Amino acid sequence: MADLSATDPVVSASATRVFDQLGRILHGSSDDRSLSRVLQRVAEAAQQLVPELVDVSVTLVEGDWARTAVFTSQLASDLDERQYEVGSGPSTAASLAGSTVLVSTAEPSVSAYPDFARSAAERGVRYLLSVGLPVPQRTLGALNLYSAADRTFAPESVSLAEALAGYAAVAVANAALCQSAVAEARHMHEILRTRAVIEQARGILMGSRRCGPDEAFILLNRVSQQQDRRIRDVAADLVDRTQGPGTGAGAESWPGPA
Repeated sequence: MADLSATDPVVSASATRVFDQLGRILHGSSDDRSLSRVLQRVAEAAQQLVPELVDVSVTLVEGDWARTAVFTSQLASDLDERQYEVGSGPSTAASLAGSTVLVSTAEPSVSAYPDFARSAAERGVRYLLSVGLPVPQRTLGALNLYSAADRTFAPESVSLAEALAGYAAVAVANAALCQSAVAEARHMHEILRTRAVIEQARGILMGSRRCGPDEAFILLNRVSQQQDRRIRDVAADLVDRTQGPGTGAGAESWPGPA
């Protein structure tokens, strides 16, 4: 977290309260620490603490897809979307580089992002500060602070933004870990389902063909190769033939070799 000790005492006290609240949210109940909840609170905190701001948003980039996860008013959402449409802008640059990008819209023609600077200036935005979220994950992002002030962001405002970006990064990292855990659980569930249906099919073949477990598996594998189907699907088909209504000969009519 950025060192805020040099900032105005009132701002520091207010920032401390906000950071305490964010910390409690991140370590609170599952509802309170949902990604959208934390990111929205970070955006609102930035609007509360940084005096230059007119609007705040959070960009998330996953693969080739960028989106605005939260915003405090439509202005930020519109200007974010403009950047995504043209494929270039300070928000996406900060997200991908994990850096802090400051853009003035005073002279769009000489800006590194002329299209964005022109669009932002037309909406009354004079500066954009985008702070990349320090997250070593496949999901990247940035905290975007839009300002209509005559002067650029003060150093203490940049420090506050970077500190808040750290909290947003924790929320993104937590969400990524949660998604990974859910995906792993689903994968394990599918493995167990596959194993169960194969074992069930082996048992059917052992009873109908009077063979051992290894021979039953060889039969399943041979049919899988002949039909160019997954062995799980072949096993499920055999189980359905045997246990489903109106199965008739059941395993005896199964296309496996005798």
